[in-house]
Amino acid sequence: MQFIDTADVRVKGGDGGNGCISFRREKYVPKGGPDGGDGGRGGHVIFKATGELNTLLDFRYKREYEAQNGRHGMGKKMHGKDGVDLIIPVPVGTVIRDAVSTLLAADLVQEGQEFIAARGGRGGLGNQHFATPTRQVPRFALPGQEGECRQYILELKLLADVGLVGLPNAGKSTLISVLSSARPKIADYPFTTLVPSLGVVRINDFDSFVVADIPGLIEGAHQGTGLGFQFLRHIERTRVFLHLVDVSDMSDENPVSRYNIITKELEMYGKDITSKHHAVLATKIDAASDERRLDMLREYCKTIDIDFFAISAATGSGIREIVWYLAQILDRARHETNRH
Repeated sequence: MQFIDTADVRVKGGDGGNGCISFRREKYVPKGGPDGGDGGRGGHVIFKATGELNTLLDFRYKREYEAQNGRHGMGKKMHGKDGVDLIIPVPVGTVIRDAVSTLLAADLVQEGQEFIAARGGRGGLGNQHFATPTRQVPRFALPGQEGECRQYILELKLLADVGLVGLPNAGKSTLISVLSSARPKIADYPFTTLVPSLGVVRINDFDSFVVADIPGLIEGAHQGTGLGFQFLRHIERTRVFLHLVDVSDMSDENPVSRYNIITKELEMYGKDITSKHHAVLATKIDAASDERRLDMLREYCKTIDIDFFAISAATGSGIREIVWYLAQILDRARHETNRH
């Protein structure tokens, strides 16, 4: 399945039904009077968050949506049937913005959360409402109102507790495959991961957390180099960031420089990412015969007061420690959120 995380859509609420012009005519009822019924309301267009979707792919093939019109009123004061609301499912984590002003219209972060994107028009009043002592035979009724027509930009931001960032080949895909049941593509060349992937890490029978593997950044990403920032929106909601730095013999660069490249790109991106909790993971230690790079990165993390771990996803070294560390950090973050 293709991963699509942005879409433009046009939605229109149903038109309201017209009010009815009718007069009661029955045998032995000489003065029946007006009895035109009201038109029904047009259907609303509603976006509803569901956990059954994880992409906006459907909106690539269908971009216009219109709810059902209300039925017209009828004689004998019969009210026209309301139009059926059009429920459009979207993934949990979908942000909806007005296409003209780009202002935030809704942020659907909970299962079942709804947003009325376009309201249906009100039904028109039948002529029964316009009878007065001086106007006993009103020969007019009100037409139904048109439904709202709006254009929106949909943007998916995956909901994850932990975001993995790092240069290409830092070991993010391998780590998430070890931590969870996610099976991203893994290979020894840049940009193996071309779309974000989520994995659920099980702590025990009752607790778990979600990890997001974000496609590799490179220097100059904020200017559009490489994959740019097109996927960083998916870690804006995360509580913890893990910076993966390759310290194996295959890595020729200074590990501190590799770490600072990513940090700089995140700072350029903004969105308060740098103010969140960060930790550094030295990866591929099983392939590091020369520990100078590992020691260099460890000492640097001490100087900037950031948590440091050394792991090997291939051998499992350090994996249990990082899982328990993340569990404690996330538990503390949830308690702080509940207090506020």
